[in-house]
Amino acid sequence: MIRSLASAALLLGVIGCTLPTPAESGRTVEIEAIEVDGLPTQRVTIWLPPEYDAQSDRRFPVLYMWDGQNLLDPSQTQYNKAWMVQDVLKGMVARGEAEPHIVVGIWSPSGKDRYRSYVPQFAENAKGMVARSVSDMAGGPIASERQLGWVADTLIPQMERDYRARTGAENRTIVGASMGGVMSCYSIIERPEVFGRAGCVSAHLAMADPQMAPQHDEQIAWLWDTYLDGHLGNPNGRRIWMDHGAELLDSYYGPWQIMLAEDFAQRGWREGEDFTARVYDGAEHDENFWRERMPEMLTWLWREK
Repeated sequence: MIRSLASAALLLGVIGCTLPTPAESGRTVEIEAIEVDGLPTQRVTIWLPPEYDAQSDRRFPVLYMWDGQNLLDPSQTQYNKAWMVQDVLKGMVARGEAEPHIVVGIWSPSGKDRYRSYVPQFAENAKGMVARSVSDMAGGPIASERQLGWVADTLIPQMERDYRARTGAENRTIVGASMGGVMSCYSIIERPEVFGRAGCVSAHLAMADPQMAPQHDEQIAWLWDTYLDGHLGNPNGRRIWMDHGAELLDSYYGPWQIMLAEDFAQRGWREGEDFTARVYDGAEHDENFWRERMPEMLTWLWREK
């Protein structure tokens, strides 16, 4: 078991380095090549807001995000586009819309390893064409339970020991897009004691190939129904944001988001209070569009009541 992020990096011969950035920009720490049994090699990027070093007696809530390579620096991304989370958060803080947060970006592996790390574990119960689609896209055993377990049981405790991070589910938000959005929903349902807020952005809730999924909607609905019956539970203060755009790939997502919203409502979750499901006309499956609506999402998730 890894005892600390810093010691893990040293054990692996890789030092977690602080990138030189202006004080007003905050501070970025990169921790590379973390070996975890049964998972692709992990990498974590930590962004500490300017207030972290300026206010040494203060503790901070934490925003955890999947696909950590797509958050802060366009040069690290596949399409030269990033959420620019640091700019979003600094703007929200300056406008009085949010308090400063630490950001922890959990990098995703490439190719099929990403899908098998993010598709919910219960997808292994699929049958027929849905099962074949999931199997083809995963290319191996589904590993989301193991991925989530490492984050919840190793990474988060390390963050709360090594940094001035607040504890408690209400101080931990998990956000992701596309399959990362599905993983965010899965995370807050599966581990309610760990995460109190979740942003499920442009979430690929069908899990299977989006073009074949409509032909097998009953099977996909059954998978979600069965899982939620045994795992969703009462909100107990949790908040879940779901959204999607209306263009290109996101145009496939409407029926599945409606399905999940109805599932939540049927189990006693209140629309607008415990969860919300939004549609953005003209928005595509793209970091630039996700960045535009991030302040609205975080304001809703982080509101006092």
